[in-house]
Amino acid sequence: MIINADLHIHGRYSMATSKNMSPTTMAPQAKLKGLDLVATGDALHQKWLALVEETTEESSDGIFSLKHSFKDQELLDNNESQFILTTEVEDIKRVHHLIIFPSIETVKIIRTKLKGNMDADGRPRITMDGKEIMEIVHEYGCIIGPAHAFTPWTSIYKTYDSIKDCYGKMPDFLELGLSADSEMADTIEELQNIPFLTNSDAHSPWPHRLGREFNELEISKLTFEGVKNAILNKHIKANYGFDPRLGKYHLTACSKCYTQYAIDDALNMKMKCPCGGRIKKGVDYRIYELSKWEKPHHPIHRPPYIHILPLAEIISITHGKGVTTVFVQKIWKEMVTKFNNEITALIHAPMEDLKIIDSKVANVINAFRNNTLQIKSGGGGKYGEIILPENPNNTLDMILKA
Repeated sequence: MIINADLHIHGRYSMATSKNMSPTTMAPQAKLKGLDLVATGDALHQKWLALVEETTEESSDGIFSLKHSFKDQELLDNNESQFILTTEVEDIKRVHHLIIFPSIETVKIIRTKLKGNMDADGRPRITMDGKEIMEIVHEYGCIIGPAHAFTPWTSIYKTYDSIKDCYGKMPDFLELGLSADSEMADTIEELQNIPFLTNSDAHSPWPHRLGREFNELEISKLTFEGVKNAILNKHIKANYGFDPRLGKYHLTACSKCYTQYAIDDALNMKMKCPCGGRIKKGVDYRIYELSKWEKPHHPIHRPPYIHILPLAEIISITHGKGVTTVFVQKIWKEMVTKFNNEITALIHAPMEDLKIIDSKVANVINAFRNNTLQIKSGGGGKYGEIILPENPNNTLDMILKA
């Protein structure tokens, strides 16, 4: 069985997260996206876990579906996406980890085992290091790996030069984050045997956020063990995500004015911009520091990494209209209705059929598929820019902030 899975999101109690982020909204929206499985996120947060328990029921071991009374009555004939229990946690050294749980009972046990405030934010701050956290979650059958492993604020490679320095051994997976892909990560020797995940880290339930990065997994059955085995046994068929140049931290840049710097210049300036802002080392350079090879050495198990962008953002950039405008949403809905979900429209729909709906949007989707887009890289907290000849001033960063 092949499924599309987004395994890292946040619930409504997390900082800077939409109040619309609830299982009852996420399930049908994830289905429109084309996701079969989506993370609950924030499972260790007491209020969020209570909401998950209130609105969902276990449909198979470790997998949860909306209770019938919470299903969208207009969508009863279409199965909504299902959920798997996950959380992101921050350790004592500010490294972020993604944990996937087998059951609600396990979540409740681990709440009592980890030291720290589970309910201060959806992203608990744990007063333990990565090795201690891993030992506890492995004892109870969970899987764990570093979240957004290369970002310059709260990632494993921000703090350590080797994953083993954090965990004492290799984790179960590594999440790449929006500013890196497998072409970059596979220049690092210690990552050759580890599976990569690509997830959205979504703070909003709408399809231009949810599933903006996702994984195509081959599973024996849709259970926690099925998902766990697919990851551990490297049955990941494809990773889908941002072109890393579009990520907010791809190049070295000031986090205040976003001026980009060559790393030597930034170091000579002691990582302080003349504007008063702090210069953040880019993911591309951090990976260069860690790399053994100039070119990627893809192991035999490594699946393709396919660059995508949410459909509404492609429409928005193409036509110079806001993502949530009636104009953009009309085209988005027409494409999703025609091809059953957004992922199919982006990746599999015949180009001639897309052109019937909107030829300009179809041409941009085709450029994604052919890797022929012109992109100005992001950095310092500012998204990269897709440069279209028709709309040279209409950039991704402008769209995402709209």
